[in-house]
Amino acid sequence: MNKKSLHALEFHKIREQLYPFASSALGKKRIDQLQPSTSLEEVTRWQEETDEGATVIRLKGNVPLQGIHDITPHAKRARIGGMLSAMELKEIASTIRTGRGLQKFIAEMVEEDAELPLLHEQIESLYDLFDMQKLIMNAIGDHGEVLDSASDKLRTLRNQLRTNEARVREKLESMIRSSSAQTMLSDSIITIRNDRFVIPVKQEYKGVYGGIIHDQSSSGQTLFIEPQAIVALNNSLQEIRANEQQEIERILIQLSATVGEYTTELLHNLEILEQMDFIFAKARYASSIKASKPSLNNEGRMKLNKARHPLIDPKQVVANDIEIGQDFSAIVITGPNTGGKTVALKTVGLCTLMAQAGLQIPTLDGSEVCIFDKIFADIGDEQSIEQSLSTFSSHMVNIVEILQDVDDRTLVLFDELGAGTDPQEGAALAISILDEVHGRGATVIATTHYPELKAYGYNREGVVNASVEFNVETLSPTYKLLIGVPGRSNAFEISKRLGLQPHIIAEAKSYIGEDTNKVENMIASLEKSRKEAEDERLEARDYLRSAEKLHHDLQREMVSFYEQKDEEIEAAKEKAKEIVEKAKEEAEQVISDLRNLRIQKHAEVKEHELIEARRKLEEATPTLTKKKAQVVKSDHEYQVGDEVKVLSFNGKGTLLEQTGNAEWLVQIGILKMKVKETDMEYVKSPKVKETKPLAIIKGKDYHVSLELDLRGERYENALLRVEKYIDDALLAGYPRVSIIHGKGTGALRQGVQEYLKNHRSVKSFRFGEAGEGGSGITVVELK
Repeated sequence: MNKKSLHALEFHKIREQLYPFASSALGKKRIDQLQPSTSLEEVTRWQEETDEGATVIRLKGNVPLQGIHDITPHAKRARIGGMLSAMELKEIASTIRTGRGLQKFIAEMVEEDAELPLLHEQIESLYDLFDMQKLIMNAIGDHGEVLDSASDKLRTLRNQLRTNEARVREKLESMIRSSSAQTMLSDSIITIRNDRFVIPVKQEYKGVYGGIIHDQSSSGQTLFIEPQAIVALNNSLQEIRANEQQEIERILIQLSATVGEYTTELLHNLEILEQMDFIFAKARYASSIKASKPSLNNEGRMKLNKARHPLIDPKQVVANDIEIGQDFSAIVITGPNTGGKTVALKTVGLCTLMAQAGLQIPTLDGSEVCIFDKIFADIGDEQSIEQSLSTFSSHMVNIVEILQDVDDRTLVLFDELGAGTDPQEGAALAISILDEVHGRGATVIATTHYPELKAYGYNREGVVNASVEFNVETLSPTYKLLIGVPGRSNAFEISKRLGLQPHIIAEAKSYIGEDTNKVENMIASLEKSRKEAEDERLEARDYLRSAEKLHHDLQREMVSFYEQKDEEIEAAKEKAKEIVEKAKEEAEQVISDLRNLRIQKHAEVKEHELIEARRKLEEATPTLTKKKAQVVKSDHEYQVGDEVKVLSFNGKGTLLEQTGNAEWLVQIGILKMKVKETDMEYVKSPKVKETKPLAIIKGKDYHVSLELDLRGERYENALLRVEKYIDDALLAGYPRVSIIHGKGTGALRQGVQEYLKNHRSVKSFRFGEAGEGGSGITVVELK
């Protein structure tokens, strides 16, 4: 990749932004080495790794990477038999422990169904060096000291050391507490000189205690004397300390030898941890700039949705849609200076470099980037007032170098092409250079303020004009890129707004050629048409949303109406049945009374007359069995669009699509339902004409889960799923549903609850109880 272009596009500043997100010096070293790749396969793998890292960050918020050290020199020195210090051994143990912790962390996420194939593959390749870690940690403390537990001999020596030190101090304390000590000692303290215990004695009393003088004060009035009474004890302490040091060295040599046996495994683990730190640094950076993973190709296509320049303050940067490589492979951005042309140019260049370096790009989802073999950028400081021959010459030298290597796998970015010289010659050179680069099949984006290039896009196939919008009312650029519309100078409008006299502006217009006026008028017309189209598009979008909402409301009301109708009919039948049953009971009682009366009074009531009366009562009882659909056999082969009669519904409908064996989705008015062929009667086929397939709306028979799980979803996708789920739940008639968003950082939870707060069909919502999932779930009451 061309170094001048990387510097011109400020790729080094992207690396600087990455540094704070690395957890170790190893990660920062990898960031220093970060370079764009020209291999589609390699970039695809890098992007997948970064995306998996972003998934981990999104689900868990943090990764256990603290404790990684660059142990390369330690391992190499141990391999050749060198003795490592206690601190170096501690760093080795810490690095092993971090690797094992990260391995466990990733494995647990995979068990929780997180899709992390690349990270899991790499982290599983770590060698298990737990025995070495345990061996070192049992011998070395957290602060790099050798512990008593390192060996039995060391423990014994240190116990002896503590015992002897206590005896020395006890002996010296008895000396300094004596009645004569206040006279002979400068201070009643015990101190150490040359690793031996001493007391501060006044010069004139140096012969009282005997022993050895180890030091004196700066004034010479105080001597630090080791009394003769403790010389032997101090000698014993020194001997024990020497033995202790020998044992410590033996322990360190033994541990170093163990490390030396596993140098290859240690360096392999270190390389994996370095890669992990680098991947998660890229993932954290992507989260900080709200970046997304682009799709990749090597066919010259580029589509950036709401692209933002990553080095500009997010509160000030303007997002732009930029597309190239499908219908056109060259864009010429015209218009005045300070309008944002260079920012648009650098945005394309930086997004491409970031994508090819495995970084996610500051765009919305659905963006696409081409992998180029070469990226060239001729970008200078064109904001300066002075333009000299030397500036033009430096640009030309750079352009000459670019033209030597341009081919159809190249992205070329020209800023203020042809500037710095005579306008006519500069414009002619710019056109010629663009023709040459475009003719070689390269993807090219150029900015210029030459009006001659406004017509360039109309005269060349595969070239399109663009401009950066300028608000004449506020006399400031909006920094919004308009592809397909060339820029206007706006000089007359700006001068008029600033108060320049009208007759001066009119005279200036008379000096402009008729062709220039036509071009300016055409551009003005295009801008007006574009704004009108944009307004109409927004209005149409609002109408569409309102219509969809009304359609869903009507669908729900219609389903509710038919359900209520069926319930009322069933209730009426049940009530009628109760009335008849009651009448039958009363009639049975009357018949029983008549039979008794006949027996008692010998009344002339025949038995067959009583049986006939009971039969008539039974026939009067209504039957409540549901009407079975009439089975109709038809030789007609049903097709989409056929008009049929649904027998069980007693209504006509249209076949939308076949949903199963002898089963169709039928639209009857506003309703859509699945109907068996045995419940249909063919009416007629549609007239042969092309029709757009009707949108399918899921009705009552569509299965909707009582829970929606959003864990692992991106923010925008999650809100779209919530919107669809609430509609489905309403159609299904659910009074209450649950939305699982997890705890995490709380951003997804807040976004979901903000959406629910403004939904007209949401009655209320609350966090789940302790047994329902707590703050990781929102329970929604529907109207």
